[in-house]
Amino acid sequence: MENQELNEQERGRRASLQALLDLGINPYPAELYPVNATSSQIKAEYDPEKGNFSDVCIAGRIVGRRIMGAASFMELQDSYGKIQVYLKRDDICQGEDKTMYNTVFKRLLDIGDIIGITGFVFLTQTGQLTVHAKTLKVLSKSLRVLPIVKEKDGEVYDQFSDPELRYRMRYVDLIVNPQVRDTFVKRTRIVDTMRAYFNENKYLEVETPILQPIPGGANARPFITHHNALDIPLYLRIADELYLKRLIVGGFPGVYEFSKDFRNEGMDRMHNPEFTVLELYVAYKDYLWMMEFVEEMLSRVAKAVNGTSKIRVGDKEIEFGKPYRRLPMMNAIKEYSGVDIEGMDEAALAETCRKLNVPFDNTMGKGKLIDAIFGEYVEKNLVQPTFIMDYPVELSPLSKMHRSKPGLTERFELFVDGHELANAYSELNDPVDQLARLREEASHKEKGDDEAMYVDMDFVRALEYGMPPTSGLGIGIDRLAMLMTGSNSIQDVIFFPQMRPEGKTSA
Repeated sequence: MENQELNEQERGRRASLQALLDLGINPYPAELYPVNATSSQIKAEYDPEKGNFSDVCIAGRIVGRRIMGAASFMELQDSYGKIQVYLKRDDICQGEDKTMYNTVFKRLLDIGDIIGITGFVFLTQTGQLTVHAKTLKVLSKSLRVLPIVKEKDGEVYDQFSDPELRYRMRYVDLIVNPQVRDTFVKRTRIVDTMRAYFNENKYLEVETPILQPIPGGANARPFITHHNALDIPLYLRIADELYLKRLIVGGFPGVYEFSKDFRNEGMDRMHNPEFTVLELYVAYKDYLWMMEFVEEMLSRVAKAVNGTSKIRVGDKEIEFGKPYRRLPMMNAIKEYSGVDIEGMDEAALAETCRKLNVPFDNTMGKGKLIDAIFGEYVEKNLVQPTFIMDYPVELSPLSKMHRSKPGLTERFELFVDGHELANAYSELNDPVDQLARLREEASHKEKGDDEAMYVDMDFVRALEYGMPPTSGLGIGIDRLAMLMTGSNSIQDVIFFPQMRPEGKTSA
């Protein structure tokens, strides 16, 4: 960056950087700094009667300081919190040379700089836990000014709260907004709890291709690229379902994958083009078994993250303890719209959409018309965890036909707080039926539906070798993290959400 683009404070920091170099101090030393304590550890374990932490080495970022002549206080923030540090000129300087305090600390260090401190812990006269510094070492000079949050008379101001800046500069967001760090720690705990549950049941974690010759397993518009060596188009996966079921064909009793999937679709607070999904497939199970499995898993997740099966989402309390309500899809539409659509053909469904003021177009087949009515009238009412089950076959090209209800499939989706969280089937393992349904689904492309599923003949061939009765599950990890952390937007639970490049406006 050219100097004329810098503001006055940033020019001052670069001048301080040069001054440190002129003093023979490397502002970015390459060495092991022997940290032996953290702010949280000191706060949890310090005992003034024992006099422990008498020789501590801590490191972190300067986030506040009060300079008072020959003695000063500063606030140091490490990865676990903040702690006060006391510096006395005669303690951190060697002999007659007062440079480290008078010049380096008072003049050349700034808020945001990363330093190392050795010393001992004590309580001030006001009872403030403090590290008395004996040495100070510069570890990294910050050349940008941090938007440090300030408080005065109980008022908080200068917050780094603009979503555009927070998502674009997550590194700054994490420094100045400690609650953001907690959100991502909880996200990791969610995944760890789920993984432990799967491993406890002896299911195998696997990896499947991200670049695929046919994007299968969901209705979505894919991202397309080109492989030069093979001279073929490839697609970023929209789901990993078809590859995981190939592994069930191969003989694994249960497989799962935490995967990155990609869909070239719109963006809003619930959708990001790159997102994380958990998919699980277990042989010799059905969708009824999977409902019980999901209830137990989500109850464990809620307790691991928040200590209770109940969570707060805005002004609502959601109970993740089992059991969850089970509601057939047709019953749900009748309950919330007042219209019984069971047995309606495509024309009748289109007329129903018109009467109910549900947006639709001529590219939508029977399945999408039903889904449109459901989305408009039912979803927003499903606040507590609810299994919507027994979907029409037109909406479920990969699901087994219902064992007792013609025209329906053994599929459920779990809805919480008005949004889909999980999708599961008794998996279709009849290769003849599967091929016919994939071809029917693909025919919608001719009507202009660019989200319609492709026909994957290799997947059909795999089924022809025989796949045992299987239940499969997909859960959106980002949405689950939103629920468990009380986050309002998917961008709040993704470290680096996709954004328009800086300076570029929409077309």
